[in-house]
Amino acid sequence: MNNKRSNGGRRVVERQRKNPKLDPAINRNSVNFSSEEDMRFLKMFDRSGMTSKSAFIKARIFGEPFHVVTFDKSQHEYYAKLSDFHAQFHMVGNNYNQTLKELKSHFSERRTAALVYKLEKYMMQLVQIMHKVTELTDEYQKRYTEKWGK
Repeated sequence: MNNKRSNGGRRVVERQRKNPKLDPAINRNSVNFSSEEDMRFLKMFDRSGMTSKSAFIKARIFGEPFHVVTFDKSQHEYYAKLSDFHAQFHMVGNNYNQTLKELKSHFSERRTAALVYKLEKYMMQLVQIMHKVTELTDEYQKRYTEKWGK
């Protein structure tokens, strides 16, 4: 009980206080914007990714670097599709491994032929998924080079 003292049978909890700042920000200034200027300011603030308007304004006044955070919907869609393909690829790989385990445990000729057929089918699925991933990557790369000219 580090922060508790007994006071006549009752507990009293000591409050931990913050260390005072060496140079607290106590001076306040204000600025007035027209509607158009306010919209521009808010756009810049949103693009910066900062959470505090006062910190954003101070950074602009004192010349700190301005970081712009952008969200490209096409990149998000590409990532979602690529993640979906990865999940499918993983499932096919899982089925492939299960088939091989079964092949090793049941080694009759008839069963082996059926399992090899299943294995071929899974491999064809895997090849199709890889073709889709390649097509998606090529399509994304074309869009990226057209959009940003890189």
